[in-house]
Amino acid sequence: MTTLNETRPLPATGEVNTGPIALDIHEDGELDRLWAAVVPETRARGNDIHLPISLSFARRLCDAYPEADRTLVLVATLLHDTGWAHVDKDKIISDGFRGDWRKADIRYEHEREGCAVARRVLPSLGFAEEFIEAVCLIIDGHDTRQVAYSLEDALMRDADRLWRFDHAGIALASGWFDQDPARYTDRLETEIIPELITQAAVDMATADLARSRKLLRTEVLR
Repeated sequence: MTTLNETRPLPATGEVNTGPIALDIHEDGELDRLWAAVVPETRARGNDIHLPISLSFARRLCDAYPEADRTLVLVATLLHDTGWAHVDKDKIISDGFRGDWRKADIRYEHEREGCAVARRVLPSLGFAEEFIEAVCLIIDGHDTRQVAYSLEDALMRDADRLWRFDHAGIALASGWFDQDPARYTDRLETEIIPELITQAAVDMATADLARSRKLLRTEVLR
């Protein structure tokens, strides 16, 4: 399997929007049928917050890298964490967000289950088998694999991380990791920004982190 072999962070070729993600409005309805097909999966582990925000960042990243297959990025992003709905709920936080969480069995399990969701819902929506397998290739390993296979894979990975920098993501995810917002935002700066693959994502994360820190008064509340 080939991997994305590019200079990191990968320079953007299109417009980079670093404004607040809450200002983005999506009324095209292109993915409404897919959303409707996975409503039960959005009720697990905060997916009804995580997935829409991540998808908005994915749209921005596709604008910044117009050479990417936009549909592939958006569909993979929408579905990537649906597998959390099909694992042991009692172990999501204890195993998936504590200790060496990146290597936890439940992380691998939710990736496999996410692929199962994709293979279940996408055929009836008219997506071809080849496209579905491309989606699954991105979902499988998005948390546990260290490399991106393609630009589309990279954009989905960056979108999955960018939501954490928004104040809603900080409010939700800091609790998962049992950290206060100040400690969690410090972690975003030192650990997560260096993981980002694209320059557009770095720019978005840096701008969003600064806004969130000011809003949450992390310089005082620590």
